[in-house]
Amino acid sequence: MRGGRAAVFLDRDGTLNEEVDFLRSPGEIVLIPGSAAAVRAFNASGIFTCVISNQSGVARGFITEQDLIPIHAELERLLALEGAKLDRIYYCPHHPDAGNPPYNIACDCRKPGTGMLRRGERELGIDLERSVVVGDRLSDLRAGIAVGATTVLVLTGYGMRALRECEAEQVKPDFVSPSLAGAVEFIMHTLEGVQTKNA
Repeated sequence: MRGGRAAVFLDRDGTLNEEVDFLRSPGEIVLIPGSAAAVRAFNASGIFTCVISNQSGVARGFITEQDLIPIHAELERLLALEGAKLDRIYYCPHHPDAGNPPYNIACDCRKPGTGMLRRGERELGIDLERSVVVGDRLSDLRAGIAVGATTVLVLTGYGMRALRECEAEQVKPDFVSPSLAGAVEFIMHTLEGVQTKNA
């Protein structure tokens, strides 16, 4: 949405919270140090802050969509303890060639697809070209690039592997940071002067 508001779209596992392969329970949610403070800084600046997360564990039968409800509630609880909140949590439960119906489909929401970003654009009036996508995987960066957003690669989670993949495939994130906390200044500078939800 041209002329819309700014947003930061954050991957979940490996970006906000510690990477756990196919995280299955609320007790496995552990925030990466500094991530709550980063979200709090975005909140204070009136920047929409959304999670966009591939959750193919649903398709694979490891968890259900119902299981994600307490997991995301715990994520929000831990953030709230540090004065931070998310405006939306979007997830994709699909996988194109693994798992069980009705989830084993090719969809537009699984990153590097842009469906979750487009949903945020529609629901919140976001200008994706003025927004920032942050993640620890090549798929996060490709999704951001596809909508013209600024991209940030964090080296937490699978970030080091993604950095090697970027070099091999000549994908260039706009910024590489040791963590989400380390990217706050870059993100705030990138979004300086853009319309926020408080405008």
